[in-house]
Amino acid sequence: MNRVVHPIEQESYRRLRARLDTSHFPPLTRAVVERVIHSAADLQYATDLVMAEEDLVRAHAALHAGAPVVVDVEMVAAGITRRETVCRLRDAVAGPGLTRSAHAIRLAYEQVGPGALWVIGNAPTALEELLTLDAEPALVIGLPVGFVGAVESKAALRESGLPAVSNVSEKGGSAVASAALNALLYHPVSHSEETS
Repeated sequence: MNRVVHPIEQESYRRLRARLDTSHFPPLTRAVVERVIHSAADLQYATDLVMAEEDLVRAHAALHAGAPVVVDVEMVAAGITRRETVCRLRDAVAGPGLTRSAHAIRLAYEQVGPGALWVIGNAPTALEELLTLDAEPALVIGLPVGFVGAVESKAALRESGLPAVSNVSEKGGSAVASAALNALLYHPVSHSEETS
């Protein structure tokens, strides 16, 4: 993806790297960590985020091969400006034991099937619902925010063994979730990925 980086963004990254050494991270992990920190101006994400480089490599390839991107809320979709996303929240309805966010995840899975990248930045119940499905995701970016259920849903994601980006704390939100996806979207595709 050819992307012109604005001088303000370049300066922001220069200042970020002056305050935090990210050079020890593998390439895609570094891209995600830096873009999330940049989106929140919060250096603590460097030690709060949890991900595996091999999962990111596979997800990067899937994303650039056209795998669908599903988001839990329109605010996440708004942050992903260079890729179409699926968000079914407007079609969803709450029911007994089921939040609108959880129902939206069911609807999205019915639409896209296995192999999607799931970006959840708002609703812990959306992440919890995804974990009940046999979604076979390319990646789950599970960064819901909040005092109720956020920490627990992210811990359940990590325990699930699914390829994921999560964090340990209550922090998260639409901006950081979309930033994590954008990091993969903006990262160059290697020649080996193009030929495989």
